[in-house]
Amino acid sequence: MTPMPLIFAATCDIAGKVRGKAFPADQLEKRLKRGVGWVPTNVQITCFDSIADSPFGSLGDLLLVPDPACDVKVAFGERAAEHFMLGDIVTLDGTPWDFCTRHILRDALNRLHRLSGAHLFSAFEHEFQLKGAGMPNEGFGRNAFERQRALLETLMGALKHAGLSPDSVMKEYGPNQFEVVIAPEIGIKSADHAVILRELTRSAATHLGEAATFAPILDVTSVGNGVHIHMSFRDDEGAPLTHDEHGPCGMSKLTDAFAAGVLKYMGNILALTAPSVVSYERLTPHRWSAAYNNLGFRDREASLRVCPVTTRDPASVARQYNFEYRAADAAACPHLALAAVVHAGCQGIEDGLTAPAATQEDLSLLSPAELDARGFTRLPETLEAALDAFATSDTVRGWFPAQFAEVYLAHKRAEIAHLADMDTDAKCAAYADTY
Repeated sequence: MTPMPLIFAATCDIAGKVRGKAFPADQLEKRLKRGVGWVPTNVQITCFDSIADSPFGSLGDLLLVPDPACDVKVAFGERAAEHFMLGDIVTLDGTPWDFCTRHILRDALNRLHRLSGAHLFSAFEHEFQLKGAGMPNEGFGRNAFERQRALLETLMGALKHAGLSPDSVMKEYGPNQFEVVIAPEIGIKSADHAVILRELTRSAATHLGEAATFAPILDVTSVGNGVHIHMSFRDDEGAPLTHDEHGPCGMSKLTDAFAAGVLKYMGNILALTAPSVVSYERLTPHRWSAAYNNLGFRDREASLRVCPVTTRDPASVARQYNFEYRAADAAACPHLALAAVVHAGCQGIEDGLTAPAATQEDLSLLSPAELDARGFTRLPETLEAALDAFATSDTVRGWFPAQFAEVYLAHKRAEIAHLADMDTDAKCAAYADTY
């Protein structure tokens, strides 16, 4: 018997999980047109495989159509090659489905271009950990890096083979923690690549007898795993639009307005960018993550940070100049997280907002009255509070399809219910197993 090669048609859903259905590889041309069958209530499968209350019940049919631009085929050793394709969820008549996360992101990116003529140029910077005991006292250490050199080189090779552009990889500060960075891409491609990076990291680790997790935090006495979303803007010809040497912190008017919108609505979108119960164990002061809705100039405690450049040539500065959203983690679907940030920025552009001055101090030392006087707020401190902030903003709910907020809130509340009887350590372990 000859094994039949299969292709896995995949979607990264609102739980941040990659799910789908496989088909024989010799059916590819047909599946590119017809897709594979999908079910509306699948959107309510939580990251723990419970099913939240669904408005769809057992009714309805959809199609998951693979996208040839997201075709990944990588062989690890002697095993059969892993072959998957990200795709779009559509109705039977081919209309994009409201809960397809790639469709949601495209809507946000189209809004940005309509408002400003800009295209988003972005990249996701990931931290992950290997399960099990690592080498002690090896924050950024060469010895711990060398112990995992085979894995890291396998990973970087797999990313390149899949069409991504590996930038760097390092042993991070935390126990058995690493950071992997890929080059930025225009539009939806950066979120697609974030999904592919996570999947190939897990596969490379499994191939070499390790287990990788992108869970937001494994141990509340240690560091967490964040996702930093780096962003800049290009016009239709590819020229940079992000930098103005005379603007605050070097921001162009477009960047300033976009940043202001992100900062204004950050508390309302946090449930989409940091969507796990344990995400909020990481988003606390002094963890180099994000705790307030502040802009920082090269400040890794800021939730929105203007990043440094490594050149003095004006043209190169303009192309390198970028800012990063730091209140995110890999429990979030990259497409959904990026859509939320882009919509918030677009609202800032529409409303003509300007960003507050960049902070250069420890905001945790300020009183609530002092924070309020300067326009800063403590970000939601629990997933429940973040969901409430999302639910109560008519503006933010209006960025998404009509039923989206209802479905998302039910989905996340089912996730919270699944963990209700667990202590914090058990919750961290549950997320470590699923992400």
